[in-house]
Amino acid sequence: MCIGLPMQVVVSEPGYALCDGMGQRRRVDTLLVGDQPVGCWLLVFLDSAREVLTDAQAEQIQKALQALDQVLNGETDVGHLFADLVEREPQLPEHLQQQSASQATTGE
Repeated sequence: MCIGLPMQVVVSEPGYALCDGMGQRRRVDTLLVGDQPVGCWLLVFLDSAREVLTDAQAEQIQKALQALDQVLNGETDVGHLFADLVEREPQLPEHLQQQSASQATTGE
């Protein structure tokens, strides 16, 4: 299994970036996302950047990975790491909301 890690660019060079994240420093291939400025967050798989992240996305991924680590170490109180989900009602994706609404009006 391959897990993407959020990593922040600390040095940018053509085709590569030196990135820090999750307690590691790596030289990351940026050919798929293009050259990125210092401070930019990247989602990195096997030392290759696959997506440019916002600060908020990077933080959410870091918290999810922290929760995974805690659960693997026997901790069960990880709700605080998912504050964006805890108080929220689940919602169907838009295409399923439309399907559900049309079924409700036709009585199917």
